[in-house]
Amino acid sequence: MSATPVLALRGVSKRFGAVQALTEVDLEVNAGEVVALVGDNGAGKSTLVKAIAGVGPADEGELLWKGAAVQVQRPHDAQDLGIATVYQDLALCDNLDVVGNLFLGREIRRAGVLDEVEMERRSRELLNQLSIRIPSVRIPVASLSGGQRQTVAIARSMLGEPGLVILDEPTAALGVEQTAQVLDLVERLRERGLAVILISHNMADVKAVANRVAVLRLGRNNGVFDVATTSQEEIISAITGATENAVTRRTARIAEDKK
Repeated sequence: MSATPVLALRGVSKRFGAVQALTEVDLEVNAGEVVALVGDNGAGKSTLVKAIAGVGPADEGELLWKGAAVQVQRPHDAQDLGIATVYQDLALCDNLDVVGNLFLGREIRRAGVLDEVEMERRSRELLNQLSIRIPSVRIPVASLSGGQRQTVAIARSMLGEPGLVILDEPTAALGVEQTAQVLDLVERLRERGLAVILISHNMADVKAVANRVAVLRLGRNNGVFDVATTSQEEIISAITGATENAVTRRTARIAEDKK
């Protein structure tokens, strides 16, 4: 892993009227690493993702991209940096084929006319690089399985050659075989040296592909855990609040030592 994180958040806070959604949240993601962002409903996961993606900028705090402080006020700001987000609804057009969905908004034109041949060639090349198996790049997306649709949405995010990919509940509502297909793709993204943030409620998926788990509880950090050395029970305890915030615990220990 690189010494400098691809993305680092420092003291990120976000308020919606009287509701404090995020309070001084920190997060780091390195190249070639999958960090799972977990927490109960209302923990602040979606709010944090929107702050990173420029959909709902943070009120306070700092976002560092490859060590440099940056301003992400709009989705285009995030995309220009190299941050790609695949939301749970996928935003695919069922009436278009795979090629049409991959290049939606990024169409290749030659002499003012859509270059269908080049877009199809690049689609095949991209899907082959990611080892994505679908019947045809010209099949309507509506005909694909849930897992195949998810992999197409992830592949589309790769066209901009991002440095960070955010996946919002990519295996929700998928069967066992389709889930395995998506998790295999997540591992391939890591192997390509990308930083990945995985939002998930499924602890089996988290344990299968994540390097570290960052827990949010009530809009605050509640621990960062190494998957290889942490039990599922410990992570669930941090999610539910059965364990104290690591910072609180450390502060109490220091205070006790001073007595």
